[in-house]
Amino acid sequence: MRRLGTGIGWRPEIADDIERLPGIDWVEVVAENICPGHLPDALERLRERGTTVVPHGVSLGLGGAERPDAGRLAALAERAEALGSPLVTEHIAFVRAGGPRTASPTAEAGHLLPVPRTRDALDVLCENVRIAQESLPVPLALENIAALIAWPDEELTEGQFLAELVERTGVRLLIDVANLHTNHVNRGEDPATALDELPTSAIAYVHVAGGVERDGVWHDSHAHPVTQPVLDVLAELCARTTPPGVLLERDENFPAGEELAAELDAIRAVTARAAVGVSRAVGVSSTVGISVAVGDPGAVGISGAPARKVPEARGVLVAAGSVSAPEAVEGARERIALAQTSLLSSLVAGAPAPEGFDRRRLGVQSRALAAKRADVVGKVAPELPRILGADYRPAFLAYARGRPMTGGYRRDALAFAEHLLAAERPEDPAARRELTQWWRDRSGPAPVRPGPAARLARAARRALLGR
Repeated sequence: MRRLGTGIGWRPEIADDIERLPGIDWVEVVAENICPGHLPDALERLRERGTTVVPHGVSLGLGGAERPDAGRLAALAERAEALGSPLVTEHIAFVRAGGPRTASPTAEAGHLLPVPRTRDALDVLCENVRIAQESLPVPLALENIAALIAWPDEELTEGQFLAELVERTGVRLLIDVANLHTNHVNRGEDPATALDELPTSAIAYVHVAGGVERDGVWHDSHAHPVTQPVLDVLAELCARTTPPGVLLERDENFPAGEELAAELDAIRAVTARAAVGVSRAVGVSSTVGISVAVGDPGAVGISGAPARKVPEARGVLVAAGSVSAPEAVEGARERIALAQTSLLSSLVAGAPAPEGFDRRRLGVQSRALAAKRADVVGKVAPELPRILGADYRPAFLAYARGRPMTGGYRRDALAFAEHLLAAERPEDPAARRELTQWWRDRSGPAPVRPGPAARLARAARRALLGR
């Protein structure tokens, strides 16, 4: 893999600043936020300058109990090809749960949630990764996520879990050092231990991001400056290997271009110091980046086991004898489905906390999910905060309590508006008329009043509209 260098997460809000920033070798875009054939002009200009663009997916849910959705995989593959990307990235997380395996409706988390570090979860993840690899035209790299909560009775550390994942699938890693710091504060996990256990040769690139600590909980906000402890974790990683690329993420509260440039300079300083130290230690010239070969016939598994090539996996290597039997994986899917549905139901639908979880942390996570949901709905449907004014946020949070998201954020916005109108809200007649018109323009006939007939009418309307 070619060296990526120093990059930044591309966001429309800072597109002009990114064009002016010196030394930007590449950018990463949220895959679900772009449309091949209709790329933003600012992103096209970067591509014309030769800037590498990597699509970063957030909705596959490869850590979930179900096999990855073919449509989502096809969309991710289409974006990789349209952008001429050298790889695509996703997360080790689950984002939805429920469905036929649990005889319950499928609910969306609206966020990345941690998978249990168990053999069952690893078996399911490995099979899902192999399915994804077969569908993608370029290599796949997976990111470790930040977590507020920990699963009980885990069998592997983060480093062990990632190392075995790489050994069994040949997948690359996107290591987020801010997430390692988050898990240090929130779960007591030592970043140095995780780094010691990682197969560093599998690292495709590194994320660096800011966050904030409140009441002893670290929130991986991507809305605050990068802190020194996060840079310290980056230095720890760079002391072990020279990553092919390092990227700064920022998703909210965007600062001026000068502040972004300063953060990038701080990141470059860490990687440069580490590169000098590594070159002196091993007696080689100071180079920026390493090359990780995919499909190298001489490669071996991370544990030293001989590796074999899987033809369907587009040249990816996996350790011999590491593939679980299909019936065993199917049983693991059933168990993971029940566990993840129970957790998600407690977080977004008001169900009791599953046994073994920290109830206080579950409460923090539940409130964070609802707050993020309100924020995103307000962005995808900005008319709602405008129409409702100061009542928008409390009204949405009350609506979200016990009403999980069952589709995307736009569908969630429509369901929220329908909920308000069915209850004859907002109270101001003018605002209610405007909300009714907004809803009608996007959904069809105005919602009817509450009751069995209303529920039946809404169900029929959704069926007719394909929702």
